Amino acid sequence: LRSLLGVRLSIPMFGICLGHQLLASAIGAETYKLPFGHRGVNQPVLDVRTGVVSITSQNHGFAVERGSLERAGGEVTHVHLNDGTVAGFELPGRGVFSVQYHPEASPGPHDAGPLFDRFVDLLHMDG
Repeated sequence: LRSLLGVRLSIPMFGICLGHQLLASAIGAETYKLPFGHRGVNQPVLDVRTGVVSITSQNHGFAVERGSLERAGGEVTHVHLNDGTVAGFELPGRGVFSVQYHPEASPGPHDAGPLFDRFVDLLHMDG
């Protein structure tokens, strides 16, 4: 991931759950163990740019540390409403973004569908 992120060409990337943590680590951000993991299909997440709250499916025990993420150039895009942890970030202008949940799980509402639309749009822009 570090090699791909280091390429000056824009390679679109969409990290999901562990991919979110790996992308954060690849840019130099840190992760930490949560006192209680996020588990279940009804975890509320806020998109800080739009104010939209989505109900998400989550199953993880670690989170990305916000301060180290921001120092590494990541911009927080989503936060978990139960504890305020980072639930999504992007690298502005790079076509790289991630979420700390499972948008593909579709536990009920299709709240996370626009994330896949965004990624497909980035792929078309890159090609």
